[in-house]
Amino acid sequence: MKNNLFFVPLIFLSFLFTTQSYAQEAPKLADRIVAHVNENIVLKSEIDQNVADYLRQAQVSGENVEFSRELWFQFLESAINNYVLLEKAEIDSITVSDDQVNMQMDQRIRQLTAQAGSQQALEQAFGKSIIQLRADFRENFREQMIANRVQQQKRSSITITRPEVEEFFNNIPSDSLPTIPEQVSLSQIVKIPPARGNAKELAYEFAKQLRDSIVVHGKSIEELARRHSADRGSAQDGGLLPLMSLDELVPEYSAAASALQPGGISNVVETQFGFHVIQLNRRVGDRIETNHILISVDENQLDEDYAINELNTLRDSILTNPEVTFSEVARKESEDPNTANYGGKVFDPQTGERLIALNRLDPSMYRIVLMMDEEGAISEPKSFTLQSQNKKAYRIVRLDRQIPEHVANLDQDYERIKSIALQQKQFRIMQNWLKELRNDIYIDYKIDVPWTETNL
Repeated sequence: MKNNLFFVPLIFLSFLFTTQSYAQEAPKLADRIVAHVNENIVLKSEIDQNVADYLRQAQVSGENVEFSRELWFQFLESAINNYVLLEKAEIDSITVSDDQVNMQMDQRIRQLTAQAGSQQALEQAFGKSIIQLRADFRENFREQMIANRVQQQKRSSITITRPEVEEFFNNIPSDSLPTIPEQVSLSQIVKIPPARGNAKELAYEFAKQLRDSIVVHGKSIEELARRHSADRGSAQDGGLLPLMSLDELVPEYSAAASALQPGGISNVVETQFGFHVIQLNRRVGDRIETNHILISVDENQLDEDYAINELNTLRDSILTNPEVTFSEVARKESEDPNTANYGGKVFDPQTGERLIALNRLDPSMYRIVLMMDEEGAISEPKSFTLQSQNKKAYRIVRLDRQIPEHVANLDQDYERIKSIALQQKQFRIMQNWLKELRNDIYIDYKIDVPWTETNL
């Protein structure tokens, strides 16, 4: 088991910083082998470091967790289980390709960079360059992906029947049934205000001037991106977008960037986000690293009345014509592809469920729902930020379903209860399955182990 820093949840980025400092300052102690798993060895120093990492995570998140002998052995068992899963993967010929590893590492690097604030801050936190980080963690990353794939393959084969769900629910004491908060299911139709007058042309001309400053006058794209780019996520890093797969980028951007030679500067490229000036830094397979400047139309130059009038017309048509349905209009007219393709249906971004608790709605949607008192009601046009495009937009919202706060029951909450019951069944079966795998693999402890069922 190697260093696990890449698998620390992103909310603990400050923990990563302190862990790196700890790793650099801690004195080197004599090491020893604590277990064999077939040909693999587990070192005491690896378990010590993993426990220290965990305790630091807990401290950063405000949890009161103290070191204990039991905690240390739990981490030892986790390390052994990981090797057991890798042995199972080898038997079943489960692998991950280099491209899959690179793609996942790129995504994690981008997330960590965003958390750190910049690539430089991330490198400073680890005391290593991005290139070195990739090299150091690549095999560990691969092993974790393989182990996860083995578990997912087994987990996906576990299903649950309705009688099992009912049995699970009926075994919950009535005084322990949870109260389910008020929930709603919603649909929306979105319109993005177009540019007013010549605002779009002005944005294009400004982007063209910035390109000329780079190509003709030798200005740095990084400097201009920091000063002018509307992509605030990359602007502070000089417009840098780390290695990304071409299919992760919008088509217009990837087509223009991939046509360049390293160091080349594109013409002004229009995407749904605005106008880009792109520099290709390098290409690795189907992945590219670029710097870019994004110039978008000023929100003050948007024709908001046009979007509002369009939505009012669509709303009136739905309310007055029984043959016109909200879902049909959403598919044809809505400018939010994430919901239009589903007839305007809104899903919880974390759970993927249609029913969303009121307290989980974003503030702008919450304010709309508070003004709606019956199923089927359609709101007036309201403004919000369309996150997928980072643009100001307007929408009308339909209240499809409303379930008041209530004590959990099978009639109203079957899918939620089924999900919980399935998770518990999966956990139980996975634990037994892992025990069986361990019985078929050579495991030799080199230290005394407090052997209890909870350690397995």
